[in-house]
Amino acid sequence: MVGDTERTATQSGAGAGTATAGVTFQPQASEDDAPASPPAVEIRNVSLWYGSQQALGNVSLDIPRNRVTALIGPSGCGKSTLLRCMNRMNDLIDGVRIEGEVFIDGEDIYGAEVDPSDVRRVVGMVFQRPNPFPKSIYDNVAFGARINGYKGDMDGLVEESLRRAALWDEVKDDLKKSGLALSGGQQQRLCIARAIAVNPEIVLMDEPCSALDPIATQRIEDLMQDLASDYTIVVVTHNMQQAARVSHRTAFMLAGDDLVGRLIEFEDTDRIFLNPGDERTEQYITGRFG
Repeated sequence: MVGDTERTATQSGAGAGTATAGVTFQPQASEDDAPASPPAVEIRNVSLWYGSQQALGNVSLDIPRNRVTALIGPSGCGKSTLLRCMNRMNDLIDGVRIEGEVFIDGEDIYGAEVDPSDVRRVVGMVFQRPNPFPKSIYDNVAFGARINGYKGDMDGLVEESLRRAALWDEVKDDLKKSGLALSGGQQQRLCIARAIAVNPEIVLMDEPCSALDPIATQRIEDLMQDLASDYTIVVVTHNMQQAARVSHRTAFMLAGDDLVGRLIEFEDTDRIFLNPGDERTEQYITGRFG
């Protein structure tokens, strides 16, 4: 999928830092070229504690609609915690306390009247390791639609979801086969099909390729870019090449000596990698720490 328009970041002294040598970009539409639209997610002054330990400190950013946004940073900087703030998955952890606001379609999802289950119908999630249910491929995809009371053409929904996840051609003759019998990459695409079958607005991905081989990883990356035409994608990744290839916007997070994760920089991806505005961003993407 990388063609003649491929760009490779080279060393540049412009700005506060230098770009990462050897990081390859698949050019994305810049935010300046995108039609103006409200953000898909508005995060305002979010702080989070696990018991007495603060994990996030005063994070604010707007996630653009129908784009891929990458969250990068060293282990322990709060990337996955921030991701789970967007669908209230942190609510499932004992002792968690959150301050701040997270708006989706103008509504604070932490409002007292909001049911977390309703949030998770709008915001799907794909985890680090593929986690298909011990059911058939068909039933994996149909599961969420069934429990949400879907009354339409279930066969058509399953097929369309598997097609969108670039898996249909590989499994169309084996829909009764257990999802657990698929390869790791196929299982992850099955989980993506399961997530989009309930027609969410936003799909969160927490290191979705970390357990996959390079070929399966490329398929997931291609899929992320394809899905961004219809969904807002937010992906946590430790892979700088991956962030550079697939995302339109990149947020760099870092935890200090107090172990509190904070947002350091949030910009168009090409700027983050070619001309970061903060020296710590440049040090991280060039491999000097993390």
